[in-house]
Amino acid sequence: MKVKVISRSSDDFTRERSQDLQRVFRNYDPTLRTQEKAVEYVRALNAVKLDKIFARPFIGAMDGHIDAVSCMAKNPSQLKEIFSGSMDGDIRLWDLASRRTVCQFPGHQGAVRGLSVSTDGSTLVSCGIDSTIRLWNVHAATSMDSSDSAKKTVEAASVYVWKNAFWACDHQWDGEHFATVGAAVDIWNHNRSQPINSFEWGTDTVISVKFSPGDPNLLATSASDRSITLYDLRMASPVGKMIMMTKTNSLSWNPMEPINFTAANEDGNCYSYDYRNLSEAKCVHRDHVSAVMDIDYSPTGREFVTGSYDRTVRLFQFNGGHSKEIYHTKRMQRVFCVKFTGDGSYVISGSDDTNLRLWKAKAAEQLGVILPRERKKHEYHEAIKKRYRHLPEVKRIARHRHLPKPIFKASALMRVMSDAKKRKDDRRKAHSAPGSITTQPLRKRRIIKQVE
Repeated sequence: MKVKVISRSSDDFTRERSQDLQRVFRNYDPTLRTQEKAVEYVRALNAVKLDKIFARPFIGAMDGHIDAVSCMAKNPSQLKEIFSGSMDGDIRLWDLASRRTVCQFPGHQGAVRGLSVSTDGSTLVSCGIDSTIRLWNVHAATSMDSSDSAKKTVEAASVYVWKNAFWACDHQWDGEHFATVGAAVDIWNHNRSQPINSFEWGTDTVISVKFSPGDPNLLATSASDRSITLYDLRMASPVGKMIMMTKTNSLSWNPMEPINFTAANEDGNCYSYDYRNLSEAKCVHRDHVSAVMDIDYSPTGREFVTGSYDRTVRLFQFNGGHSKEIYHTKRMQRVFCVKFTGDGSYVISGSDDTNLRLWKAKAAEQLGVILPRERKKHEYHEAIKKRYRHLPEVKRIARHRHLPKPIFKASALMRVMSDAKKRKDDRRKAHSAPGSITTQPLRKRRIIKQVE
């Protein structure tokens, strides 16, 4: 006769603390729980509704500038540092943890149009409409004690004077060169007072520049003649050029897929391109009702943030046609610059009302210390929301956003105009000879021509 003895390890049922709940052992046989999917569906609904209840994305405003914030730059070697430049020539270094100014960088006589930090975080490059480039020692600024209430100032390490105003600048991801744009695209070295290279391709004014994170010698620019141009520092001439129907205000490369970049356009849309094929956009991101002024990718490359002239900040998936979040306040005016923090957890926006604002990248994310049991609960909620996200009720609640009245009315008007144009095109095509009128998708329609 065989005798089976029930044996179990004390580690399986012993509580870590006396306050912990007793562990419940479950049999996961689906035949024993016929209502499992119904129960999980209700839990998914409740999880989506809880996200709406706890959606408090705004953390705080950083006040100090006396004019509109025109540009920002983050320090690659520090998570909690952000540089901002304003239209009155003031440059400030902010501590995001305390939301206070660490120090100021005086010197520019006009609007600061471009800020960029070297990869090692030691040098800050600034340029503006006063036709000067200034290099600042970041270590000298961060080593100051910010507890004192007196204002700390740092003198420029180098000043380069040039013959035309600058509109933007960007530093190489890996190297000691940086680029400035204005009347031309100029490539500079930290130790040279003259540009080491210049590019021109029949443009009036170049307004933005971004180096590729994958290739330190590749950079993309946008100009006021509605063109997007690619340059290679190893070549004497530009690589390629594309002309769109409206002007591109800013560019941002995907850090995880550096063959792709997204352009923030004047028509309120963002267009993602593969630089190997500029004949059509990979994806069109739309929801803004006015010009998109700035764009920045998350370090993960899965989402990006945009700031618009319509006084809103939106978050998009890298492959999503519509925004997943919209941030706005009553006091916030036109947003000129946006940035993701180095860890991708927060978003900073700079607007016309002289303030920088700090937002959560996930609107319902819980701040502070999270206990292990809370973390497991959040992970479970995310899992069941992902499992049931295709169901109509879950999708409707997850997509719903309260919009300011001007944005809501402008969106409705744009929708009416778009539908009317589509009806007109359909009728014209129906009453024309077959094949005489072709309908191009929006991915190609906004591109006028591609120049090699």
